[in-house]
Amino acid sequence: MADLQRTVDELAARLGRPLLLEDRVQRVVAYSEQNGAMDDIRRDSILRRRTTPEVRAWLRSAGIHEATAPIRTAGAPHLGLLPRVCVPVRHSGGLLGFLWFIDSDPPMSAAQVGEALAALPGLALALYHESLASELASHRELEAVTGLLLGERDAARQLIEAGAFPQARAVTVHVVRPLAAEPSDSLRLALEQGLLALRRRLSGHHPLHLVRYDHGVLLTAGAALAAAELHAAMQVPVVVGVGRERAALAEAAESYREARHAAEVAARVPALGRTTEWDRLGVYRMLTHLPAQELHPGLEELLADDQHLPLLETLEIYLDLAGSAVATSRALRLHRTSLYYRLQRVEALARTDLKDGEERLALHLSLKLARLSGRYSPRDLP
Repeated sequence: MADLQRTVDELAARLGRPLLLEDRVQRVVAYSEQNGAMDDIRRDSILRRRTTPEVRAWLRSAGIHEATAPIRTAGAPHLGLLPRVCVPVRHSGGLLGFLWFIDSDPPMSAAQVGEALAALPGLALALYHESLASELASHRELEAVTGLLLGERDAARQLIEAGAFPQARAVTVHVVRPLAAEPSDSLRLALEQGLLALRRRLSGHHPLHLVRYDHGVLLTAGAALAAAELHAAMQVPVVVGVGRERAALAEAAESYREARHAAEVAARVPALGRTTEWDRLGVYRMLTHLPAQELHPGLEELLADDQHLPLLETLEIYLDLAGSAVATSRALRLHRTSLYYRLQRVEALARTDLKDGEERLALHLSLKLARLSGRYSPRDLP
């Protein structure tokens, strides 16, 4: 509730006029300081946390439940109701609530309505958090799951004692990370809704979840969930990382660390697929612990110039195929003479010798590490 109240207060301060926020069944959730025009309905709503059935019916007839954009509702003197601006709070078409402003002394300007619209993503997320806390998970559960993922062993005991997770079951952690480049309130809300839908469907797995800055976390009892089920529940494209199953809930932080690394690798290396298990990361499992600047010194010149991308792609495929010129020519649909020319160019620019096994290993690992750091992004080749 603190996040929601802060969001409401900040918006009221920016607009210079009071507001009131209701949930989708028109129960009062939060309101700012009421220092402007006031009618009996606003006063009673604050005192009783809800308007009368007559007022709700009047406002419903004005179309607030169907509205997808701000609407102005007429005053109703017989009900003691002043004109209002109603801004529906929605996400992905779903109605979460209503943001109300009294539209008098003076009426709201178009700029003020636009300011209210700009605040909707944050309000939607905060309102959804409040709904989640009341319908599925208490604030204590969310705090306990946060502590659990940070390695606080007492958090596991709290969750087990509260009946949120069985005492003697193993746990697996899944990390869901949006493919969008920048985290946002709308992306976090989409993750929240997807994970909530999974919790409802997978109650037999005793699921717990948490949404963090740029990813969502789902904990389940027993083995990993089917990848298709995870992706189907999400409203945005995601990659999924899966940690190893651990024997007890108190060890969930270790599975979370693995799952988060796996999701990061999946986001950087599309060839691994949109769902990646820690156990299947291969060389990338080791590379996640290396500093990104630890590259073969001769590779820096190739990475520094975009025109060398075809050389890097050729080199990577050649090394992936154990240095087989025949297999590389076939994979690239490239004549053998052209392949040899490219490899000679690599040797010259990187000041290396591809006949040297240690050089090949250093170059190969450096290319994979450059993928993880984002410095090298190969194109989709035939």
